Amino acid sequence: MDQLIIKVLLIAAFLILAIVLLRPTGSARGQALRTIALVMLLVVAIFAIVFPEIINNVAVAVGVGRGADLLLYGLIVVFVANAVTTARKRREQDKQITQLARQLALDTVHYPETNND
Repeated sequence: MDQLIIKVLLIAAFLILAIVLLRPTGSARGQALRTIALVMLLVVAIFAIVFPEIINNVAVAVGVGRGADLLLYGLIVVFVANAVTTARKRREQDKQITQLARQLALDTVHYPETNND
């Protein structure tokens, strides 16, 4: 039962991640949210380096044995987010390349010459 808090936090993090990543991208708001999340991650990382005992205390408070384990869980969430985002961007790029290739093929059609002998 002491791990309930961390389980709820991790599940919530993945659900929020899924909602954010499944929304259409390209808006200024989406880019701003990603930038804010990156800055927050950087601040937490620096905080963990400077005050490791506080990370241990937070870990115990949420039901994780050690601060290192809590950091690992956080890194897993970040890794999954990065992997999903990269896959989505790759799919979008593949669609763009396909559209460009089709358009180029249609624009440069070479019709065979007919012999009117």
